[in-house]
Amino acid sequence: MTAAPRVAYFNGRFMPEREVLIPYRDLSALRGYGAFDLTRTFHGRAFRLKEHVERLYRSLRYLDIDCGLPFDEMMALSEETLDRNRPLLTERDDYWIGQRISAGVQAIGDEGWDHVGPNVIIECCPLPIARRAHLFRDGIQVVTPATPRTPARALSPRAKMNQYLNMILAGNDVKRLNPNAWALLLDETGNLAEGEGNNIFLVSGGVLLTPRSQNILPGISRATVIEIAGSLGIEVRETDLDLYDAAVADEMFIASTSLCLCPVSSFNGRRIGTAIPGPVTQRLTAGYIDMVGCDFVQQHLSWLQ
Repeated sequence: MTAAPRVAYFNGRFMPEREVLIPYRDLSALRGYGAFDLTRTFHGRAFRLKEHVERLYRSLRYLDIDCGLPFDEMMALSEETLDRNRPLLTERDDYWIGQRISAGVQAIGDEGWDHVGPNVIIECCPLPIARRAHLFRDGIQVVTPATPRTPARALSPRAKMNQYLNMILAGNDVKRLNPNAWALLLDETGNLAEGEGNNIFLVSGGVLLTPRSQNILPGISRATVIEIAGSLGIEVRETDLDLYDAAVADEMFIASTSLCLCPVSSFNGRRIGTAIPGPVTQRLTAGYIDMVGCDFVQQHLSWLQ
């Protein structure tokens, strides 16, 4: 039985997502030249969509891409895409809402393309909640790969771009060693940087530590964690962190759009802390759940029952 088709926005109209087709000469396919952003829903409602779309437009400015849509229209179309797909959600599921913008077709001139400007897609994708449920029970195993993060002086990590080969190759390094582990890349100086779509936090002596924003993509979830920590009176330091800092940390967790906040159980094979999650991570998780009005931990764990 085929599931009811989700709907996506594509270059001015809504259609079944399986009918969204990008020309093979599109520069996002040929060169990775494009930008995207993703937010998630809680109980079918978008969380901090404005902040994500603002970051999308900063990424587009960095890449010199004009998507042809003003900010307010991108917001409205994103909400409409969610509205059209919300009836397909079950009570146990939620969506990523994604805006995906390419630089357009690299036309030779004789193909007769109907559209050669930037391709604009807005879509909803179900979150992999069931597949990741065990992470909230067991914690995430984190490994630093041989592949370092692309130097910021070469390509800024602060733009969310389609060019993900650096992250993919780093992830391959780690999967060859441990298929269940997640990669945490180091920057060119050997400091902790980030993972694919996630930011790292350490807890040491009750203080929350996270890498400085210059050499990472500073996530919206990262900013949310820092905001919650401030409301709880937990000191936060954005600073350079190396392998020693990770080895002696009392707690570690990652922040990401989909998982929100998820504990790390081991780092390069070394167990982190004595409990999953640790006490500071528990406080921050409770604050996050209270802010979004959805117990995302139980949302995941329910799939294990």
